[in-house]
Amino acid sequence: MNVLQVSATAQGGGAPRIAWELLCGLRSRGHTTHLAVGHSQGPVARSSGVFVMPNDNHRSAWTRGSYALRDRMRKRLSWFPQIKRVTSVLTWLGDPGRWFHTGMGWEDFSYPATGRLLELSPSPPQIIHCHNLHGGYFDLRSLPNLSRQVPVLVTLHDDWLLTGHCACACECERWKSGCGQCPDLSAYPRVPRDNTARNWQRKQAIYAASRLWVATPSRWLMERVTQSMLKPVDGRVIHNGVDLNVFHPGERMQVRDALGIASGAKVLLFVANGIRRNSYKDFPTLRSAMHLLAQRMPADNLLFIGLGEDLPPERFDRAEIRFVAYQSQVEKVVAYYQAADVYLHAARSDTFPTTVLEALACGLPVVATRVGGIPEQVDYGATGYLTPSGDPAAMASAAQKLLEDNELRQQMAAQAAAAARRRFDVDRMVSEYLDWYVQILALSESGCSSQRPRGGAGATVHLL
Repeated sequence: MNVLQVSATAQGGGAPRIAWELLCGLRSRGHTTHLAVGHSQGPVARSSGVFVMPNDNHRSAWTRGSYALRDRMRKRLSWFPQIKRVTSVLTWLGDPGRWFHTGMGWEDFSYPATGRLLELSPSPPQIIHCHNLHGGYFDLRSLPNLSRQVPVLVTLHDDWLLTGHCACACECERWKSGCGQCPDLSAYPRVPRDNTARNWQRKQAIYAASRLWVATPSRWLMERVTQSMLKPVDGRVIHNGVDLNVFHPGERMQVRDALGIASGAKVLLFVANGIRRNSYKDFPTLRSAMHLLAQRMPADNLLFIGLGEDLPPERFDRAEIRFVAYQSQVEKVVAYYQAADVYLHAARSDTFPTTVLEALACGLPVVATRVGGIPEQVDYGATGYLTPSGDPAAMASAAQKLLEDNELRQQMAAQAAAAARRRFDVDRMVSEYLDWYVQILALSESGCSSQRPRGGAGATVHLL
């Protein structure tokens, strides 16, 4: 089988990690597969099977020249105080129509390499598997034409395909009926003006002209899909997985010694890229829970580790928050999971966070908010506890219960690792996608898919 995957990048957590794991898993089973990415990220992007979509190479000569001059100036005149203003002018001059539209709040689909995706692929794919299509690299308007040539499967990792601009709608439900009057234009990916109704309508028209299969990692997100402009949908829930050969319990004391963590410390770990800047991860609730824990427990052996942002440590009530910069080497990430006692996750909204799966696989009991797809990951009372969103007292109480009861914590740790082996192995994820690829190709070759755009009236949703 020949599968072409599409992702914004090949490195990082979340969607890029899943795309990369699928690439590796399919190749290890002898299938031909490539990963088209929007942005190069060093050595991984040059690895076998990964190629960058050269959007700038397919723009007009005028645009290419303006952008090239802009990039040279950024590199050579970075010391100049007004360099950002100058390069912004060059960007606008390079394609004034494009930047006028984005200034009006239209989502930017001006990425011409997308239309030549099949030509750019090193070998003709039998199926295209797309992951997150936001992030400044993909022209959504190409989906109808691409899906007429080969089957297109899209895995949603967030809400963006369902909304007028945001990747996380949280409590807002305007995406169900057409957006407009957006309550938060600054939510990622931000737009400067409220043209969210127009963006929503444009997406709806694109999907209506396309033939798409849709996967989600959680039942929670699939339920949202069935209430969205993507309905009716031929969809399937396939839980994400992690590599259990990499993420597994380790020798805690040995790992702590290597990381400079006291052997007797009570260690609580939380992981997120840009911990304090990521509003969806709700660091204020996490910090409040930490202060409450420090007041209730002997604080001289309480250590909170925040992995994902390089910041000075915070000390309070003799407890400490130690921040650790984002780690590109997965072995270092694993070490922090293996050194911890409890994993904390205070998200306001989350589809199916990979960090929770990694924590479970490393034998960490999880204390997380009861939002999004997280209840599908954590078995309450067996592998962790779920608390209301924005409730630091509840999170502190659940964490305290685990820290004070060694027997309970060890029991949950064993059950967490067992649950990961049973439900969240990356090999299981690859097998489920591979089985679905075979079914999609069989339907396509029989001509069924041509009669069922986006699943058609007889569309089904499989909850696996």
